[in-house]
Amino acid sequence: MSENLNSNNIKNDDLNLSVEDSDYKNLITRLKEIKKTITLLEKKIK
Repeated sequence: MSENLNSNNIKNDDLNLSVEDSDYKNLITRLKEIKKTITLLEKKIK
């Protein structure tokens, strides 16, 4: 377990976290856009 605590792994983990956070934000933005589109389509159908 001590092998995983060296500084290189910590730096890599930080980088991965920031990338995942950015991907997560992009996903949320896309989902909001999809939700708006679905709402508009539902209004057109009614």
